[in-house]
Amino acid sequence: MQIKSKKRVTNHGEVFTAEREVNAMLDLVKQETDRIDSRFLEPACGNGNFLAEILRRKFTIVKFRYGKNAADYERYSVVAISSIYGIDILQDNVIECRDRMYAIFEKEYMLNCQEEANDETRESVRCILQRNILCGDAQKMKTLNGEPIIFSEWSIIKECFIKRRDFQLDQISKYQLDFSNVGRCQIDETGVMVQCPIREFPPIHYRKIPQYE
Repeated sequence: MQIKSKKRVTNHGEVFTAEREVNAMLDLVKQETDRIDSRFLEPACGNGNFLAEILRRKFTIVKFRYGKNAADYERYSVVAISSIYGIDILQDNVIECRDRMYAIFEKEYMLNCQEEANDETRESVRCILQRNILCGDAQKMKTLNGEPIIFSEWSIIKECFIKRRDFQLDQISKYQLDFSNVGRCQIDETGVMVQCPIREFPPIHYRKIPQYE
């Protein structure tokens, strides 16, 4: 299905990308979809055609590398899903996309972890999706309420611990980085100017992510 209604096409230009085109385009960046922690942002994600396929490809790698160890599989599944971001201007698409991503996770999680699957990890994944798939205007880099779009960066450290840092989308966009932002930037160890987070949280076990809220 490439359209939901003619009205949505007229009002929002909403046309979903077909599966064949999705796969052809992702094949062009296969080296990135094969990286579990490679980050993707779809600025007009719709109900998740691209994001769902990216997640499936990442889970294929997770299973290949860690499928024999439930603890490793679980941890890297969280890494995979935390690396995918989306924005859409329609709230129903956002909800559908989150549900679709979670359904993919739940199916693979149960197949590979079985009795070791747990509700704490499920709630952490739901929390990540709430923060990673957002309703807003990607061109304006704002929510529909006019607030800046804020994404959370999730980084696994010390095996089972994850660190959250929040960034404003407009500040991390290379097109927005100028001297007015220099006070919010720093030079990393390679000499590259990088954006400072607007919020930073202490590390926490990845099963405890909802405690950040």
